Amino acid sequence: MTATALREKADALSRNLAELGSALVAYSGGVDSAYLAWAARQSLGDKMLAVLADSPSLAEFQKRDAIRFAGDYGIPLEVIRTEEFENADYTRNAPDRCFHCKDELFGKLAGMAGDLGFRAIIYGVNADDVHDFRPGHRAAKQYGVRSPLLDAGLTKTEIRELAREAGLPVWDRPASACLSSRIPYGTPVTIQNLKQVETGEDAVRKLGFRQFRVRHHGDLVRIEIARDELTKALDPQIAQLFTEFFKTLGYKYVTLDLEGYRTGSLNEVL
Repeated sequence: MTATALREKADALSRNLAELGSALVAYSGGVDSAYLAWAARQSLGDKMLAVLADSPSLAEFQKRDAIRFAGDYGIPLEVIRTEEFENADYTRNAPDRCFHCKDELFGKLAGMAGDLGFRAIIYGVNADDVHDFRPGHRAAKQYGVRSPLLDAGLTKTEIRELAREAGLPVWDRPASACLSSRIPYGTPVTIQNLKQVETGEDAVRKLGFRQFRVRHHGDLVRIEIARDELTKALDPQIAQLFTEFFKTLGYKYVTLDLEGYRTGSLNEVL
């Protein structure tokens, strides 16, 4: 991708956002939604509002970072509570779990858009996401939610580069996903097992690791660490720290996945 081609995509994004007239942005604080919210602010000014969904599946550090970023860049933000955990179709954790989460979110955003007079709802799906299993896209289509990053043909790498050029600190933020994505399909999602995962990931982060996942498999925890950080994770002292800490969380078996971190690893069984 040349600099000229990337600039053409960025210009297309700006035009598409301006043509919306006004928009609610489904915002999580990850690089895609943060860049989209920033770009919408540039194109729409006060005719945009970022909306952050707060639920047990949102890690506290992600919530804090998302709120801080919006404040630092003057992005109007509203935090709402979503109730996907009241839906048995969500908590039973079938492969369509993400659909029920997005159905809850987009349903609330549709109500807000009607009440507040916003013409569009947008979210941060990008050109790379269409290659993965994403049942949430079906919910977006049902509610007519727009995907400006995808429409502009922007990939994750290109979004990171544009965010870097804009001086946004999120440009190199590690990939993130909701805590429920750490629970294998068929294992019910509960607030208890999400807290186990969140507490475990906080501990791994404090040890200096950047890109990782803590995967919950009942009595067993499977820790995925990015390949360029695996050497550190395999150090006997670090391995001992993992073992001791995760056993205090109630896990009987503590494992390190030798394939390393990869997005959507729980989708491999589908």
